[in-house]
Amino acid sequence: MLKPEALRRRRLLQKAGALAFWVIVWQLAAMALGHGGLFLTTPVGTLQALVRLLPTVEFWYRIAFSSLRILAGFVLAVVCGTALAAAGARWQTVRILFSPLMQIIRAMPVASFVILALLWVRSANLSIVVSFTHVLPVVYAGVAGGIADTDRRLLEMAKVYRLPLLRRLRYIWLPGVFPSFSESCAAAMGMCWKSGVSAEVIGLPDHSVGDALYRAKITLTTSDVFAWTLVIVLLSTFLSAVAAWLLRRLKERLCGEVTE
Repeated sequence: MLKPEALRRRRLLQKAGALAFWVIVWQLAAMALGHGGLFLTTPVGTLQALVRLLPTVEFWYRIAFSSLRILAGFVLAVVCGTALAAAGARWQTVRILFSPLMQIIRAMPVASFVILALLWVRSANLSIVVSFTHVLPVVYAGVAGGIADTDRRLLEMAKVYRLPLLRRLRYIWLPGVFPSFSESCAAAMGMCWKSGVSAEVIGLPDHSVGDALYRAKITLTTSDVFAWTLVIVLLSTFLSAVAAWLLRRLKERLCGEVTE
């Protein structure tokens, strides 16, 4: 049986091999289509476009513009989703009242919601609203599921022994809710970026990543389209990893549990 360190190395090599395989497929597909990368640029062409964009002030301004707004929508959704789920667990009326709204938001296409949202907010703030609304049901469902899965026998014991509310929150509710809350936040971060940038592509706020992506598309600068897409994927992956790390540290701090 492999040691944990060797197992981690093996998994890393497997992931690297899978990534290399798809990069080769991408390269071969781009070569087969030809036309100078007009329809599908090569991996090298994408990296060259990214290297050309990286030193520019406009590139970093667009990253900051979109990141701040999308993350603002994410944080608002996490706070509101957690509060609504807790209220729904406490009062059935709240749960019944908000259940149809969450289902509607889940089912509504991003494009339809963006067009409606443009009637109410400026395009510069569009990604905040869209990110918020599309993350809210995910966090709400995750927290509600965690509350429902919390061991009721522990709660009954805490009630019998009159355990203070803060201790019940720390030692019963948080360990019970945190796993599903963490999973929902990790899934929501990726969804947040996809919906936020999609909103920017439609609303075209100046100095946004979505605006740059659209401009690259209409000018047929395919390498820039792929470069910006790569940036979006990397940002989403990086921020999801950061969010997961922060949640683990928060669990250690609040619940006194050490996580790997």
